[in-house]
Amino acid sequence: MKILGNEIKPGMIIEHKNDLWSVLKTQHVKPGKGGAFNQVELKSVKKGTKLNERFRSSDSVERAILDDKKFNFLYEDENNCHFMDQTNFEQIQINKSLLGDRNKLLKENMEVNVQFHDDQALSVELPSSVELKIETTDAAIKGQTASSSYKPATLENGIKIMVPPFINIGDNIVLDTRTLEYLKKVK
Repeated sequence: MKILGNEIKPGMIIEHKNDLWSVLKTQHVKPGKGGAFNQVELKSVKKGTKLNERFRSSDSVERAILDDKKFNFLYEDENNCHFMDQTNFEQIQINKSLLGDRNKLLKENMEVNVQFHDDQALSVELPSSVELKIETTDAAIKGQTASSSYKPATLENGIKIMVPPFINIGDNIVLDTRTLEYLKKVK
């Protein structure tokens, strides 16, 4: 599907220079001389390289058509994470490098959204938050104010985050999967 250069938005996947690119940032620039353009920061979906491009409003680019499918996480092995399609129970495996460190957030039967382009998995979208248990954390220092001071903690999956001083070992918390930040304590 063709779109104009000024319609490019962050999060889109476009086809440019015989590759698929994920749009990271866009900035509309209107210089004193000449026509306005859209300054776009792109990241190659397959290679991981970055590129900055200028697109004039008259330029047209091809927006990639992506298929979204819901899958359930089954298990992981050395190199791959295994998922099952919820409609036809077909199993697929996705390389851990596509997920990065977010593969540590996967739990058995967790529902994820996988985006495909030409039957190739491009990205895995996790739920916006996940519940995890605090494995280790420091004791709160008496006299610290709760509003401004956070302390380090390690979660059950090995991820290190900062938590408020009232969080103790064994507490369950809700974690934002996009930013890896503490959201709230589960009662």
